[in-house]
Amino acid sequence: MRFGRAAAPSGNRSQRRGAPRGWRHRILAVGAAALALPIAAGAAAPTMATAAPAAVSGPALRTPSGGLEDLMVPSSMGPIKVQVQWAARGGNAALYLLDGLRARDDRNAWSFETNALAQFANDNISLIMPVGGQSSFYTDWYAPSNTNGQKTTYKWETFLTKELPAFLEGYGVSSKNNAVAGLSMGGSAALALAAYHREQFKAAASYSGYLNISAPGMREAIRIAMLDAGRFNVDSMASPWSPQWLRMDPFVFAPQLRGLPMYISAASGLPGQFDQPNSAIGVFNTGNAMALEALSLVNTRAFQARLGSLGIAAAFDFPGSGTHSWKYWEAELAKSRQMFLDATGGN
Repeated sequence: MRFGRAAAPSGNRSQRRGAPRGWRHRILAVGAAALALPIAAGAAAPTMATAAPAAVSGPALRTPSGGLEDLMVPSSMGPIKVQVQWAARGGNAALYLLDGLRARDDRNAWSFETNALAQFANDNISLIMPVGGQSSFYTDWYAPSNTNGQKTTYKWETFLTKELPAFLEGYGVSSKNNAVAGLSMGGSAALALAAYHREQFKAAASYSGYLNISAPGMREAIRIAMLDAGRFNVDSMASPWSPQWLRMDPFVFAPQLRGLPMYISAASGLPGQFDQPNSAIGVFNTGNAMALEALSLVNTRAFQARLGSLGIAAAFDFPGSGTHSWKYWEAELAKSRQMFLDATGGN
């Protein structure tokens, strides 16, 4: 694991290292409870990093082509662990992969719940997988959560759009040739980052995201989910229907997505090929995953209509079966892979 910024290579190492009642009301009510379903268990926080020296010019360190490396990146929140699979041929493009509500503190779930690393192993694009940020929605909060003793204020937008890209430039990764994708919590966040930072992100994808968070019942559903996932308080993130809350809502900021290549998906919630429960807990988890995906589908269909009313193009995928679980997101990542490569030149 590397700490701080890279140093220039030494010796002859030229290779770089390194609402209304009825069915909708019932779906929202079930979804409010189901949003608490764990996506991945929590783990210990990363260790402290050393202070970063001056920025590096010239060749940058990377692991061998396609190699995976853990970096500790300084930030206003303290050192943040970031897993990186470097571009196969030293290219400067990057795809940021955002985690779900129960983002762990040891690994980004894209790195072990899916075959994302293998999907991009031969591509000239680095996978950037930030670790942590449970219940953060990858945004800048205005205060630490007052329901769990949080010591620092989440500043994930600042980290992902300023601190991290500046750090990665020391490794030869461009801060202006990126794409971003996320699932569930990370889905709406991916679209928000791309909408407000078009100079950084050239394409974005949301898989089973919640893209109409100001709809009736959604804030209450998110409140319940965040309390269950680390006892975080949604009011510390953004006050009800404040400018900050509306800024997070894809339905609201949709006009700012015009011209951005987008891939957006949500399945039906009906069990599919990856749902094979063989125990009581398995049946319970599948039921929760069904409700989560049904709620995402309602949100995503509303967002599709919103983009249509604005005349904004996007690629949508609505599989006839599939629940709120990783193997389905793995498949959606594969479907959107070429969009990321085309947008960044990472082929």
